[in-house]
Amino acid sequence: MIDSELSLHLARPGDAAMIAEMSRDFIEQGLPWRWTAKRVAASIAAPNVNVLVARSDGRIVGFAIMRYGDDDAHLDLLAVAPQHRRRGVATQLLEWLEKCASVAGTFRIALEVRASNRGAQLFYERMGYRTLGPLPDYYQGREGALRMGRDLSLAAR
Repeated sequence: MIDSELSLHLARPGDAAMIAEMSRDFIEQGLPWRWTAKRVAASIAAPNVNVLVARSDGRIVGFAIMRYGDDDAHLDLLAVAPQHRRRGVATQLLEWLEKCASVAGTFRIALEVRASNRGAQLFYERMGYRTLGPLPDYYQGREGALRMGRDLSLAAR
């Protein structure tokens, strides 16, 4: 089921606290690091970062943070509220950011995903990402990760 009332927008400074709360609740469980509202606000203000929010009925139901370099981009975070999962929200967020990367001439995107998060791994695989390799103890010795990536120039062919 697609979330038909969904709208995507670049985050505003006032969104930072909600994004940080969602990161804490949906991503950071058991991890020693935090995306605080201050850290999110700094990303919103950064010229080489897109912080994208998905809203439904005016409420943030998902977000993604992508950093852009000269030749590549890195998906730092992507989360969707549980009641809005499997409705195309994550797909729309990721496709929007991939289009921005392509327009900017950045064709390689990398990300890390928990080794235990098979659902996220399958999502990224469906989106054209492939596993580049394991990252043992990536989350400061608490859990391993997989590095995944996608070459957008191959998708354009």
